[in-house]
Amino acid sequence: MEKKTASLPPMGWNSWDCYGAAVTEKEVRGNAEYMARHLKEAGWEYVVVDIQWYEPGAVSSAYRPFVPLEMDEYSRLIPAVNRFPSAQNGGGFKELSDYVHQLGLKFGIHIMRGIPRQAVHANTPLLGTSVRARDIAHPNSICPWNTDMYGIDVSKEGAQKYYHSLFDLYASWGVDFVKVDDIAASRLYGMHAEEIRLIRNAIDQCGREMVLSLSPGPAPLEQAGLFKETANMWRITDDFWDLWPLLYNMFERCEKWAEHADAGHWPDCDMLPLGHIGIRSVDGGATDRWTRFTKDEQRTMMTLWSIVRSPLMFGGELRDNDDWTLSLLTNPHVLHMLRTSSNAKQVFRRGNRVVWKAEAEDGGLYAALFNLRDEPADITVSLSELGLTGIHRQTDLWSGQDESLTKDCLTAALPPHASVLYKIN
Repeated sequence: MEKKTASLPPMGWNSWDCYGAAVTEKEVRGNAEYMARHLKEAGWEYVVVDIQWYEPGAVSSAYRPFVPLEMDEYSRLIPAVNRFPSAQNGGGFKELSDYVHQLGLKFGIHIMRGIPRQAVHANTPLLGTSVRARDIAHPNSICPWNTDMYGIDVSKEGAQKYYHSLFDLYASWGVDFVKVDDIAASRLYGMHAEEIRLIRNAIDQCGREMVLSLSPGPAPLEQAGLFKETANMWRITDDFWDLWPLLYNMFERCEKWAEHADAGHWPDCDMLPLGHIGIRSVDGGATDRWTRFTKDEQRTMMTLWSIVRSPLMFGGELRDNDDWTLSLLTNPHVLHMLRTSSNAKQVFRRGNRVVWKAEAEDGGLYAALFNLRDEPADITVSLSELGLTGIHRQTDLWSGQDESLTKDCLTAALPPHASVLYKIN
């Protein structure tokens, strides 16, 4: 299927890293306003409300098991009015979505695969069919870390119609982006290919263009064809936090997945845990904090995500950004590479010295040199290894400095966990 959505890697904000399951409408609006003022011009556009917006008593990223959820008469979860006041009188996310759209941005939500357990236990109706919630539920298909849902038995009458009713509702709210969880990973209970297809069908019939993002990871590489056919982005890792071992491991994942990045479908390195995070989140081994990544590690993460053309979803409280964090998100040279480069690949990995390259739209080349060691190191790559000959001009994309390249190699003396990113013409 040729998808017109997400022709470029999606860029946006997601509430999870800072607010867990407990974000409020006021906080969503505030972050949207910041994005419109400071990031929209650089290409950032999605404002995404993460998990459990239907849970009135959510207080952090620690889920409260088996609690009552807000649900309409057709077994569909709806926003908790105490957290999202504009959802009163059955309005759902329509008013909040309209506000985000008025700012020139796009609105997104997180959902869990399946049907609410409370709908199944009460055997409530489904819109557009005579079958009821219990008729389509798969009670043995459950999420190992959240109790909200049962999976759906895709063989049952009404299964597709239930997903149609969900996405028709989201379309009426003006949703532009849907992150579907408990569906893409190969571990634990496995990947749910048939529910992915039901969701794809539901989006295609709802009449509204939506980005489909699949979580969590790691997604199985052998299913790359399915993901490219059905989704716009899919997680290649489990939850990513501000810990160097997790960033270190991303290099191997990116090497395997980079060839699958192309217009409409993007392997997703997960969110950017930068700035002020953990405000109401206990995940990642810490609570309220500024990112534990050093500045060198932050730049390394942004360089890797950008050269492999991963979606960029910022996880911090935007309104608390300092100048440094804002500069990471708005560097025009790096973002141009994200949008326009192609054929990213690892040139070599020699121990913990790593070099990547990607082709530029003007015939030039991008080269990223990484020091993954815990001590300073010189990283050297020959021009022949990059596929270059002759005299060239190089630009350091993070600093913007130009210089002539007259040697037959690129060399950078890098601190631990640091990197450099060049454009070579």
